[in-house]
Amino acid sequence: MLEASDITFRVGNKALLSEVSVSFAPGSLHLVIGPNGAGKSTLIKVLAGLLQPQTGGVEYEGADIRGASESELAKRRAVLSQAVEVAFPLSVREVVMMGRYPHFGGRPGPVDEKIVDCLIEFFDLAEFIERNYQTLSGGERQRVNFARVLAQLWRFDGSALPVSVSAATHSSCRYLFLDEPLTFLDIRHQIEFMKKVRDFTDAPDVITVGVVHDLNLAARFADQIVLLHRGQVVATGSAAEVLTPEHIRNVFGVEPTFIPVNETGVHLIFD
Repeated sequence: MLEASDITFRVGNKALLSEVSVSFAPGSLHLVIGPNGAGKSTLIKVLAGLLQPQTGGVEYEGADIRGASESELAKRRAVLSQAVEVAFPLSVREVVMMGRYPHFGGRPGPVDEKIVDCLIEFFDLAEFIERNYQTLSGGERQRVNFARVLAQLWRFDGSALPVSVSAATHSSCRYLFLDEPLTFLDIRHQIEFMKKVRDFTDAPDVITVGVVHDLNLAARFADQIVLLHRGQVVATGSAAEVLTPEHIRNVFGVEPTFIPVNETGVHLIFD
């Protein structure tokens, strides 16, 4: 379980988050939504331990993350941001291997090499494997970075593919944080990305918390939605509980129309 209790984060006199309390269970996909400036990215950074709140705390499985070293966190917590800059002319394979750095000293071992090989195949990156990362498009870079982030968290059982092993096998959870990960991706790759996130998150020892802007994607893929507005939690729960006409009008300032869709439940359009 991931729990944030009474989180307040300020910059100067401005509170970006104000007394935010929320919890996230393993084996579920949790998506944070809200308008610009709601505090979504700040919450992700606090949950990941990248920012320290002025008040409140974050616990991974009952332990305050302030007591964990960065090297410990890096083995079980990974963050995918909107854009990642690489200053050196690294190949795609080298960038994906960066995700394995917390797990080896000096040189990667056979397991590290195998995980990188499988994730390159999983994300259909084989044609780019020797390409200079800096020559890729924004969408291609984001796919490479998702492979890198999952390489950091993925466990390997010796079979042909890396697997998401059960919580019974490993006592500690893995934490995946996604800060607006769909930036630069076209609609096809957005759907593919969310399906891969969904597949990874189904493992019972994985907790995934992400920020998205598209309410329809949140409705389709999220098990739990957290709606933020002006640094505070307005609602948490299922899509039906959170994406109500009242919440959408009050938070986003638009009038929603709900269209039933067989496969995904509902589609929203806005006036």
